[in-house]
Amino acid sequence: MNMMEYIKNRVENLYRTNPSVHVTVNRTHPKITVESSSAIIVGVYKHIFQLEDRNGRKQPIRYTFQYGDLLTGQIVIDELGDTP
Repeated sequence: MNMMEYIKNRVENLYRTNPSVHVTVNRTHPKITVESSSAIIVGVYKHIFQLEDRNGRKQPIRYTFQYGDLLTGQIVIDELGDTP
């Protein structure tokens, strides 16, 4: 199993067991900066996953990320812990 498959499996497992997570996002394209916000994993797909950030809003904001974003550190999901 390569690192991308490992990350995808961890996100899928978290989605099935406890989709409420805390995320930190720092991406430049498109420009997204979120500091330690609570979010919900709302979808896990072959190449992407989706997070929904309510953060006290009436209309939640939905973000779509690739698993590579976790690998490169552009997004951090605290509940995933350290990857090998």
